[in-house]
Amino acid sequence: MEQPQPAPGSLSWRLSSHPITLLIFLGFRVSSLLVYLFGILLIHNLVMIFIITILLLAADFYYLKNIAGRRLVGLRWWNEVDPATGKSHWVFESSEPGTKVVNPTDSRFFWIAIYAQPCLWIALALVALLTFNFIWLPLVVIALVLTITNSLAFSRCDKFSQASNLAGRAFSGGNLAGSIASNMVGRFFSR
Repeated sequence: MEQPQPAPGSLSWRLSSHPITLLIFLGFRVSSLLVYLFGILLIHNLVMIFIITILLLAADFYYLKNIAGRRLVGLRWWNEVDPATGKSHWVFESSEPGTKVVNPTDSRFFWIAIYAQPCLWIALALVALLTFNFIWLPLVVIALVLTITNSLAFSRCDKFSQASNLAGRAFSGGNLAGSIASNMVGRFFSR
């Protein structure tokens, strides 16, 4: 008997356009949380858990920022420093409209994982505070800084992408600008 195929956009990694990228991305996202949780519950070795969790968080940060974001949703960001003034600013990059079709499954997995991980680290910070395990707070704060930075950057990158796509359609195709102009002119002469 044949199994039914999941609907497009459902949370099934088999529907992904880039299943290996997606599985590695999710693996990094989950592994740092699991090492932290199982380390606290079973191992009780602060130094080892701290080092392994930081390495996993750093690998997740790099992989998400440079590989998974680009392949799964067509977004990438980085920070540039102006050598003359020393001021830094974020630069956002998105794939050209029409050149990359974002798979709905990849997009759903990406955005759920982007926002779920900081929420889970916030919950772990509250647990550390409520159980008076203050020694674990520096690790949780580092995890929060890394995951929230990626969440904010990709959110801004997505907004930038949507705005630039809208502007590109309006000025290059003329469809949006032309329809607005024709509606304004039509209303003016119809009265």
